[in-house]
Amino acid sequence: MSALLTDLYQLTMAEAYWRSGKARAEACFYLSFRELPFAGGYAIACGMQHVAHYIEDFRFTEADLAYLRGLPAADGTPLFSRDFLATLSQLRLSVDIDAVCEGTAVFPNEPLLRVIGPVSECQLVETALLNAVNYETLIATKAARIVGVAASPVAEFGLRRAQGPAGGVYASRAAIVGGCASTSNVEAGRLFDLPVSGTHAHSWVMAFSGELEAFRAYAAAFPHNCTLLVDTYDVLQGVKNAITVAQEMAERGQRLAAIRIDSGDLAWLSRRARALLDEAGLFGVKIIASNDLDEYTINSLLNEQDAAIDGWGVGTRLACAYDQPSLGGVYKMSALRDADSGSAWQPRLKISAQLRKSTLPGILQVRRYFNSNNIMVGDMIYDETDADADHRIIDPFDELRQKDLRDNRYQLLLQPLVRDGRPVADLPSAIDAQANTRANLAALDASNKRLLNPHSYPVGLSQPLHDTRDRLIRGLRGLE
Repeated sequence: MSALLTDLYQLTMAEAYWRSGKARAEACFYLSFRELPFAGGYAIACGMQHVAHYIEDFRFTEADLAYLRGLPAADGTPLFSRDFLATLSQLRLSVDIDAVCEGTAVFPNEPLLRVIGPVSECQLVETALLNAVNYETLIATKAARIVGVAASPVAEFGLRRAQGPAGGVYASRAAIVGGCASTSNVEAGRLFDLPVSGTHAHSWVMAFSGELEAFRAYAAAFPHNCTLLVDTYDVLQGVKNAITVAQEMAERGQRLAAIRIDSGDLAWLSRRARALLDEAGLFGVKIIASNDLDEYTINSLLNEQDAAIDGWGVGTRLACAYDQPSLGGVYKMSALRDADSGSAWQPRLKISAQLRKSTLPGILQVRRYFNSNNIMVGDMIYDETDADADHRIIDPFDELRQKDLRDNRYQLLLQPLVRDGRPVADLPSAIDAQANTRANLAALDASNKRLLNPHSYPVGLSQPLHDTRDRLIRGLRGLE
């Protein structure tokens, strides 16, 4: 990502910090979201690899600076001073970032990223960090929901309808993190070493004088990777033609891998197709279904309609997060101190007429607690600068709702990702992150994974953090 992939006010604030002598003041920001996407019970964190590479590569090029020099202020004079732009030409980020690992189940209000460094640097990276984590977390979550009900491999192929080339590429990686078995996106496969898969289009069949001829030609071209799309004209006739080709392939020592149905009544057609394949002794030929699928349609096909489907191709509704276009993550300052690193942190928070839009103060960290069966039982958000908190969490919006988590083991969610502007963690591949997704979802109670009306996972504040927030709010509202 370019250093100019930001909002203008990040740059104007950076010059204002510089002019006021505050550019080197040290700040702490955290990135979180307020509501779970898709009315679900969890989200799957993603985008941290993207963040680490962005921070490491952050530079203002001469072309960037030339563009900024040409921006006019309201009175027609240059918006940015030449002296400030000269500082940008030399800028190398020195921020520290701690983050949850990709594939971690995450919940509202808890930090996914914590950024500490010079306040102007923390400000300059805000927009790009939100862009990466918001979008990729959203897609990884959608993929996890779809894979969770599919009970068989899901291929992502939403590139043609994704939000632009970059959106398509990062959606493909996030879909793999969320659990998809493969993507049709060859560029994403190259960039991120993702498994790629695909069949042929209806146009292949239409390019021949008949469907059987088209199937035979495709099987001849790809005898070891042959899936036939059977719904160009008539699905059941297409299945019969695929059976003919499969039998011819068997005589040559080859095997038809699968057929794909992309239209019509998928449940009824898949059952009829399965019957025809089995009657022909082709028990190993799989049936793949596509056609505007999502977790709700797949769940209905499997659990209400008795579909005979062995794999799924999901495009638009996954890559575009069709039913929720954004995650709504936010990036807020939580502490500030003088450039002298020996000075004490001063907690900061934003208050609002809506309590749910108030932020949390301090150098935030998250403990995740597990019971003796390794099931997640609650998360504590706390300030690392406080004395060691006990193991009781307090609902951030209802202090009478509390939960005692003692006698449960815990782990810290935020781990070092970047130090002094350089990645320090071994960045997991999408496949490794997918394994983390699988482990996290296995540790999440089934009630939190329901498609409809999932149970709310407990996330609360430590007592010291609750008290600090309460004291600061009272002071800002003149109640003390």
